[in-house]
Amino acid sequence: MMQALDIISQRQSLVFRHDFRARMLLLDIDLTGLPCGKKCEDAAKGYQAEAGIRWGRQMGRVIAAPYEEIVIDRLYPGNLHLTKVLRPLVEDLEKTLNLLNLDEEKKKRTIIRMDAGGGSTDEVNWLLGRGYQIHGKDVSAARAEGFVPLVKHWISDPKHPYRQMGWAEGEIDGYVRPVKRLILRWPPMKEENRKKKPFHYACLLSTLEPEEVVRQLNLPAHTIKNKDAVTLAYSTLYDKRGGTVEVEIKESKQGIGIHKRSKKRFAAQQMVMLLGSLAHNIIVWSRRWLTADAPRFAKYGALRIVRDLFHISGLLEFNGTGGELLRITLNKAAPLVREIASTLARLLAGTGVEVKVGAT
Repeated sequence: MMQALDIISQRQSLVFRHDFRARMLLLDIDLTGLPCGKKCEDAAKGYQAEAGIRWGRQMGRVIAAPYEEIVIDRLYPGNLHLTKVLRPLVEDLEKTLNLLNLDEEKKKRTIIRMDAGGGSTDEVNWLLGRGYQIHGKDVSAARAEGFVPLVKHWISDPKHPYRQMGWAEGEIDGYVRPVKRLILRWPPMKEENRKKKPFHYACLLSTLEPEEVVRQLNLPAHTIKNKDAVTLAYSTLYDKRGGTVEVEIKESKQGIGIHKRSKKRFAAQQMVMLLGSLAHNIIVWSRRWLTADAPRFAKYGALRIVRDLFHISGLLEFNGTGGELLRITLNKAAPLVREIASTLARLLAGTGVEVKVGAT
């Protein structure tokens, strides 16, 4: 099934047509919980997102951020964290992207973006040793707080009024390649906690040059001349992972229900997961096909596409002898039927299949 998904993706996915010379490829990595019964194979107690601490498994996902496509999904026991599965996940990612001829030069043009769960020194060095660019948080908040004396200039984030950030200056030990450190701080939510500890801290690690950060965010070229704007850009590029991998996981749960189908056998759950990956990508690809004639669908998420578009009823008419599809009649009572009909007619042009709107 994994091989089949690789072949299908190679034919349809935009990530396999990515132009590394024009722009780096941004990949998001994250884990999400898939709750299941405690008697299920490889089930373990762990953090299951909105379900809290309960029995389940973990799904590791790699998203190609510019295209919103799943590159790979992998299933793991429920008590593992990203730091434990990052290496096998990236190794499986490399096997899939071998179809893309992911050589050393292309690895230098590939950004791995992840949260603090994968930000241990060992895991970061492992990624750096394989030639990747990284953009993610250090796992240790205490270490981030220790870098505070190295920050000479703090700026406020206009999008998050209580958050401040500044660059930690000086020598950086412990990493096999040069890494930039952006320290973030913000006050606790409860006022009584601020007396005990005025700020929470995090450290953003990045190997990216300012020019690439500005390019990834599609900012004007002159932004590079404003040091504070560049600092904010580094933070914004990390924050945008919430709009890619976290949103895509949420859409898979809402639109496809990947967290609702639990199988006792681990291999069976893997098959259900991979079918969900295929369904997710088909929704993403179909949205791209549909928006060529109906731009309004570009803002539709997986839930709306499945509910409002894929559930339009209709009638299929086949050739009685050869079994070939001759005609598609879509239910004229559906609110979006005419836009869908015109798009289908364009997609099927040249196949001899007639698309019309009528009573079904």
